[in-house]
Amino acid sequence: MTTLILIIIAYLLGSIPTGLWIGQKFYHLNLREHGSGNTGTTNTFRILGVKAGILTLVIDILKGTLAVLIPILIGYSTISPIAIGFFAILGHTFPVFAKFKGGKAVATSAGVLLGFSPLFLFYLLVIFLVTLFLFSMISLSSITVAILGIVGVLFFPLFHFIFIGYDWLFTFIVCLMASIILIRHKDNIKRIKKRRENLVPWGLNLSRQRK
Repeated sequence: MTTLILIIIAYLLGSIPTGLWIGQKFYHLNLREHGSGNTGTTNTFRILGVKAGILTLVIDILKGTLAVLIPILIGYSTISPIAIGFFAILGHTFPVFAKFKGGKAVATSAGVLLGFSPLFLFYLLVIFLVTLFLFSMISLSSITVAILGIVGVLFFPLFHFIFIGYDWLFTFIVCLMASIILIRHKDNIKRIKKRRENLVPWGLNLSRQRK
């Protein structure tokens, strides 16, 4: 019963459509009708501005972190906290409060890793920022992090880098997280191939996207 309650809490936390609610409450805008139509951090930054974007990013990260920390704080050890945290990612991607149409899972996945494996998150953050500087695309940075996240959990334990050994449940969950991120970015991948992807006003844009 405790497991089910924690799963429900994690899912409901993840289901909070932060950008959508901020847009409706404070800006009288529906993010679904502007920009990419996505309710996540990137579209919030693009449509509502820096303040709304930062607030959305922080809350979306905290959703994942809280989902992991709650079972730790109550001393629940029947199931790994990373498994509970995964349901926050599902909630963010398929939110019950927003007709099951959510974000791309990047920020909430980062929050889950922040609560469970902050050092691994730091490694991914460095990759994200380097990729963003080189190519000026949030989407490509997210895709790169997802791919290298899978590589990391599969091979780092072999060399005792970041991980001292394999945690196969953690490995499986990270692979699931990364797969969701990649699937949710399928339209971005198409635009990147056509050199039509949205850019941020920072970095080198080495791939010469035209939009």
